[in-house]
Amino acid sequence: MFRVPFSSLKYSIVSLLSLALLGSCQKARPEGNAAPVLAKALAPEAPSFPVPAWFTADSARSFRQSLDSVFTYMHKHRGFNGTVLVSKFDKVQYKGSFGYADFRTKDTLNTHTAFQLASVSKQFTAMAIMMLQEEGKLQYDDSVQQYIPDFPYHGITIRQLLTHRSGLSNYTYFSDELWPDRNKPIYNDDVLQLMAVHKPQVYYPPNNRFDYSNTGYFLLASIAERASGMPFSQLLQQRIFKPLHMGDTFTFSDSLAARKDKVATGHTGGRRQRHPDYLDTVLGDKGMYSSVEDLYKWDQALYTEKLVKHETLQEAFTGTRQKRMRDVDYGFGWRIKQVANGDTVVFHAGLWHGYATYILRNPNDHSALILLSNVPNGSYRYLDELEAFLYPEKPAEPQPVVASSATK
Repeated sequence: MFRVPFSSLKYSIVSLLSLALLGSCQKARPEGNAAPVLAKALAPEAPSFPVPAWFTADSARSFRQSLDSVFTYMHKHRGFNGTVLVSKFDKVQYKGSFGYADFRTKDTLNTHTAFQLASVSKQFTAMAIMMLQEEGKLQYDDSVQQYIPDFPYHGITIRQLLTHRSGLSNYTYFSDELWPDRNKPIYNDDVLQLMAVHKPQVYYPPNNRFDYSNTGYFLLASIAERASGMPFSQLLQQRIFKPLHMGDTFTFSDSLAARKDKVATGHTGGRRQRHPDYLDTVLGDKGMYSSVEDLYKWDQALYTEKLVKHETLQEAFTGTRQKRMRDVDYGFGWRIKQVANGDTVVFHAGLWHGYATYILRNPNDHSALILLSNVPNGSYRYLDELEAFLYPEKPAEPQPVVASSATK
């Protein structure tokens, strides 16, 4: 991915990586330090991660300046338009906003601006399923028919939907062919009806292989509705967003128009507005809006048992793929990989209708990288270098010198 000419920055990548990582909060545009407020909101369930001795004020200050240079360069020279938040040791270390929420009106972004999360929404859908499983309202190995009796494909379980092993075809493709009026929004129940009537051809038999599936996650939202007895949007609001004080977070069906002044408009790479279409009203695989501030609250909550027990959440972070591509695995709504320093991280990216999103969490040091953009112009090609900066490869330990017989 990213190929950033870091030599053009004020600080070279070599000097950046030599700094002790991460310090106190700084933004591209001053907006106040929200970390104490967030820490108070999450106490006492989220104890602070122990700060090591090397985490000094000087190294923190140098890092903040360096990271700000990186994102300023990305904004000015590589087209990054969006918001960012970096945390470590359960504290916000850096956050900033770069560019416009709307290029036509020149409304500027801030760290409370909401973006369409695209596939980053999937981790919230998985959480709703895990909460219902803990409450005994469903089980992972239940069949889809137990909740949607006229579902035409048999042998598919909730677990297979969570781990992308259903083999179902992509609803965004067959809906283009089967939905009669694209000026009319399509909802989850409408897609279920299309599947019941037309029975689109599956890609693979269930549990045959990993095949990333938006269809699987819209189905999970529909199952959650039936198991909980409430609309999926309401379930998320009552059970996740409200308890975590995620005031910037909502779903598309929660009246996007009423929040228009707080939402970033999606744009094409050429900065033309990208408006929602008939598919935006399907929830579960996408359809959530949130800010970097709220996603940090979400990140912090996952270190607690506010939503589910630790052992329940651990399964979401446990790989399920027998054959992994580029050493990336998948749990429940999260991808899993190892970064350069050897830590195992969980992450997910999203791309949809003018938005590009990314969240990465490292439980080893309670750090996170959160990026939200409303101009998906390839600026996220820098992710590899950003992650290498945050989690640099550890230097090899020096090998002991063994004297040869010739020198004895």
